[in-house]
Amino acid sequence: MTHTRIKICGITRPEDALTAVACGADAIGLVFYANSPRAVSVAQAKDIAAVVPPFVSIVALFVNESAAVINGVLEALAVDVIQFHGDESPKFCQQFKRPFIKAVRVRPELDLAAACVDYAAGRGILLDAWQKGVPGGTGTSFDWQLAPTDLPLPIVLAGGLNSENVAGAIDLLHPAAVDVSGGVELSPGIKDAAKIETFIAAVRAADQH
Repeated sequence: MTHTRIKICGITRPEDALTAVACGADAIGLVFYANSPRAVSVAQAKDIAAVVPPFVSIVALFVNESAAVINGVLEALAVDVIQFHGDESPKFCQQFKRPFIKAVRVRPELDLAAACVDYAAGRGILLDAWQKGVPGGTGTSFDWQLAPTDLPLPIVLAGGLNSENVAGAIDLLHPAAVDVSGGVELSPGIKDAAKIETFIAAVRAADQH
């Protein structure tokens, strides 16, 4: 039986982190991108991190942020994995000496295998939907047929996932992990406990296949 890892992203409140963990999430995502409706301050992030138990990963998401700001967050918070969601170069991503995942926005002309080679030092490649001018969190999914299943890096699948479609995505792509934000929300940044529970149950059911 496989175990698809689950990240609940865009957490802005400690109670939502607790809910995600109680339902079986493997990781929670904290967004350090001011233009996002799910952005958190370092102070907010500390309050959230304080309730996260051992062996649940804290993932810090950045979009074209300066090294100084990123280092400031890393000094203030026990971040397990960095998620780069902008145009960061492989060299930039590697300088923080921390496990990282690079997000790419999938479209037909993008060579995903080449992107994996470029970011081979990463823990995985996150596949998200492409939308002009929006780095992520679009709430839309991409054509999963565009993603080869034999990429040289583990796949983290994101983009428009919810309890209705995640099983089909897992059956097709067999990702190492899935990453959901809008699909388990009442409103941007405010999670819905029932949706989190249903989403995680759908992933676990798909793992049984």
